[in-house]
Amino acid sequence: MTLIKSISGIRGTIGGVAGNGLTPIDIVKFTAAYGAWVIEKTGIKKIVLGRDARISGEMVNNLVTGTLQGLGIEVIDLGLSTTPTVEIAVPLEQAGGGIILTASHNPKQWNALKLLNEKGEFISDADGKDVLELAERADFNFAEVNDLGKVIHNDTYLQKHIDVILELPLVDIAAIKNANFKVAIDCVNSTGGIFVPALLKALGVQTVYELYCTPDGDFPHNPEPLPENLTEIAKVVQNKNADLGIVVDPDVDRLCFVCEDGSMFGEEYTLVAVADYILKNTPGNSVSNLSSTRALRDVTEKSGGQYNASAVGEVNVVNKMKETNAIIGGEGNGGIIYPELHYGRDALVGIALFLTHLAKFGKSVSLLKSSYPTYHISKNKITLTPEMDIDALLLKVQEKYKNQPNSTIDGLKIEFDNEWVHLRRSNTEPIIRIYSEAQNETIAENLAAKIISDIKEILKLN
Repeated sequence: MTLIKSISGIRGTIGGVAGNGLTPIDIVKFTAAYGAWVIEKTGIKKIVLGRDARISGEMVNNLVTGTLQGLGIEVIDLGLSTTPTVEIAVPLEQAGGGIILTASHNPKQWNALKLLNEKGEFISDADGKDVLELAERADFNFAEVNDLGKVIHNDTYLQKHIDVILELPLVDIAAIKNANFKVAIDCVNSTGGIFVPALLKALGVQTVYELYCTPDGDFPHNPEPLPENLTEIAKVVQNKNADLGIVVDPDVDRLCFVCEDGSMFGEEYTLVAVADYILKNTPGNSVSNLSSTRALRDVTEKSGGQYNASAVGEVNVVNKMKETNAIIGGEGNGGIIYPELHYGRDALVGIALFLTHLAKFGKSVSLLKSSYPTYHISKNKITLTPEMDIDALLLKVQEKYKNQPNSTIDGLKIEFDNEWVHLRRSNTEPIIRIYSEAQNETIAENLAAKIISDIKEILKLN
C-alpha cells in the first residue's frame, strides 16, 4: 500500500492501514487540512469538487463532501467530471478552491486529491507545504450544527466547458465539419467517455468510433496513454479507415493521437503540433518542461518566438509561462496548456485545436507528423541506495561536462548540439531518472548509456 503526500496533492492506493494507504482516515485528515487552508487563505467557504470515474470515486467523494460540510464549506459537486473542467469552474463559481478526485494515469487501485487555488490552478509549493503542515497538526475548527455547509449538485459544466472552447477564435468549427473526419476514441472507461464524444459532436464530427467510453472506472488496459497500451485503438483506426485516433487519460488532462495507419503520433508531439498551429496564427513564446522534446523549441523559434524550459511539474510550467508571457505551453506527456482558456492541462481544448490544425493542413496525420523535426527520447533510471547523496553526484557529473551548456533548475540538463540529457531525482524513491533525446533512437540510447557509465564510474571512485 502506498500514500504519497506531495505539495500538489495526496495520492495513494485504496485500503490498508491509515497513514500507509489512501484510507478514509487519511482522506478526511487531508481534506480537513485543505478546507481549513482555503478558509484561512481566502475567507471563502465554497469549494468545487469533481471526480473521474474510478471505482473508489464515490466513496472518496462522500468522505470529502462530508468533511468539507463539517467545516462549514459549501460544496459545488460537479459529479463525474474532468480535471480541466473543475479548473474552469472554480473561478466561474467564485470558489475558494477546488478538489479533483483522480489519480490521473495511475491504475484503478489508486486515487488522489488534486488541490486547486481560487484561480483554478494547482496550489503552489509553499501553499502545499502549508496544507501538509496543517494536516500534521490536525488543528481543525469544525462548524456548529446550524453552520454546516450545503451541497449543490451542478451538472452544467460539461456544456460550459465545451461552450468556452467553441468560442475560442482559433477553433474553427466550420473547417472541422467540412473535413468530414472519421475519428476513433479510447477514453479508458472514465469521464472522457462522457466529455470527448460531446465535444466531437459540438465540433461537427459526424463519425466517431467509441472504444471504452463507459464511465465505470473498469480500466481495460493500463490507463497511461503510452504506445504499448494503445494497441487496440490502433487496430480500430486501421480497420475502420479512420482519419485518426484520439486517446485521453482518466481525468482528461493528457492527450495523444494515433495516425491513420495505426502508428503513434507520439505524445511528445501533441504539444508540438498544437503549438505550431497557435504560433502560426498568434506569434509569441512557448514553454515546456526540461524533459520535453526539443521539437517545441524548433517550432517556436521558426515562428519567431522564444522558447523557455521550466522545471518538471505543471505548476512550474504555468509559472514560467506567466513569467515569459507564453501563449502556449505544456508537457511532453500530452499536456496542453492554452492560457487563452485557462492555465491548466486540457485535453479537450487540445482536441479542438488539433482538429482545426489538421483540417486546415488538409493532409493525413502521419504527413503532419513528418512535417516536424524528428527526435527520439530514451527514458532510463538508476536505482541508488537511500543514503546516497544525489546532489553531490549530480555536481560531479556537471563538473565532468562543464564545457557544455547546462541547466540546474531541476536536477541537471546537459546540451550537446541537437541532443540533450536530463538527470533528475525522483520525488518518491531513491532513483535518478535519465532522459536523453537525439535525432535517432540509437544516438539517444547511446547518450543515456554514456551518462549511466559516468555515474557508475563516479560511484566507484567514492
